Amino acid sequence: MSAYKLGAIAVLFSFSIAVTVTVILPAVLFNPKPSERGNTYLPGLTENALRGRQIYVREGCVYCHSQFTRPQDRGMGPLVMAGDFVEELPNQLGTSRTGPDLTNEGGKHPPGWQKAHLINPRALKPGSIMPSFSYLSEQDMRDLVAYIEQLGARRTVTDLFAAPEEYRPVLARKTVDTDSDAVANVGHGIYVQDCATCHGISGMGNGPASISMESKPSNFTRPFFKQYNDLFWYYRISEGVPGTRMPRWRETLSEAQRWYLVAYLKRLPGQEEKVTRSVHDLDQFFMEMQHVHHEWNPPFLEGTKKTQAGGS
Repeated sequence: MSAYKLGAIAVLFSFSIAVTVTVILPAVLFNPKPSERGNTYLPGLTENALRGRQIYVREGCVYCHSQFTRPQDRGMGPLVMAGDFVEELPNQLGTSRTGPDLTNEGGKHPPGWQKAHLINPRALKPGSIMPSFSYLSEQDMRDLVAYIEQLGARRTVTDLFAAPEEYRPVLARKTVDTDSDAVANVGHGIYVQDCATCHGISGMGNGPASISMESKPSNFTRPFFKQYNDLFWYYRISEGVPGTRMPRWRETLSEAQRWYLVAYLKRLPGQEEKVTRSVHDLDQFFMEMQHVHHEWNPPFLEGTKKTQAGGS
């Protein structure tokens, strides 16, 4: 047998093995059971959602929107499982995220918002590259909105802000009482040392480093942060915030130290808002820092105090 024939046989054999392993075996052996937490098209539960799904496919929405929240997708809601898609034919997982993932879109906005967004995306999301679907008939528009509104309808969300599943064991082995004033006081010391430069001595997001940041530090005094539970605080401290200069503190702080920070940060949310807009606002920051660190008294701060005292 010539070398050409042996090479051809080897190529065909390799191709057959690849097809068998990646296509045939999964199709035959992979048979997940319905999870009862996917989408639903039961008559009467949603208005013509099944027809809305057909419009979603027809208009090619899957080209820009995925419906697959992966383990690495932080802050996008409950993760999906294979059983969530048993009844999904044709499948709309998607491979591109030119637009946001729609796995758990249902319930995030009222139907009127969804309709307005379909008609004029940039009116609600400036800078969006999504085309207008104003050409849809009124019936098509209602059905498409009904479909979007039921995406993830059966995935139960227990917390508005939920940490990834891999952080659950951390909560189980937690020994720090994050409701203790003494623990919060320890956390305050860690905060002043590691966090105040960006977030400000009082947590208002007005630290001296914030002036040079394009993505500003969070203002922890906002009532918004009252919605964070202990585990989400811990997770955010540990992993940082993608797209910002906040580091992953899990690389430098122990688990106990991070829980101390949680105890302090959860006490900050209130009603105040303050933003550092110029270098002149830094004087107040340094005054507050001197109050916390009585022995911290650099020469330039003394000069600032004398200037203020002189009235110039």
